[in-house]
Amino acid sequence: MDDKRSRFEAQVLPHLAAAYRYARWLASSANDADDLLQEAILRAYRGFEDLRGGNPKAWLLTIVRNCHRTAYRQMRQRNFVPLPAEQEPDSAAMIAQTPDPEVAAMDRDRQRLLQRLLSALPEDHREILTLREIVELDYREIAAVTRLPIGTVMSRLARARAALRAQWRLEIEGESCGMP
Repeated sequence: MDDKRSRFEAQVLPHLAAAYRYARWLASSANDADDLLQEAILRAYRGFEDLRGGNPKAWLLTIVRNCHRTAYRQMRQRNFVPLPAEQEPDSAAMIAQTPDPEVAAMDRDRQRLLQRLLSALPEDHREILTLREIVELDYREIAAVTRLPIGTVMSRLARARAALRAQWRLEIEGESCGMP
């Protein structure tokens, strides 16, 4: 095994799970996330020599983000509108945590609601919230991935959380009042 490959595997591949989680939240389907991650890993390997003592996790996630944006721009240029993907079963929902099917159905409904509310957030808020809560990056790593000042990251995260919380409460209160 050559030196570049062994260094790449040691420094970058441990962050593959975080990169996939981020790609999954950026992409519209699991297949698109797989393609996105594959492209990002190829680009990361090709440009690995450019990583000089930086944070490999933030570097890899930046590449995932850039690959997603490039693919999105290309799709818009082609005026291609993908058909909505069929509901993919959530792997966590497939594992029975309780024998009560009603509780499982309520959990799936809450997950769908959360996904819908997250997708309704502005892209810059959704991205910051996803990087913090789903990918579990710290503020400094988010700032490196998004190329924003850390203060902007912190304020966007606070606004995203507040907006999500407010929408969640509106949805829940609307359901308890019998509203659709």
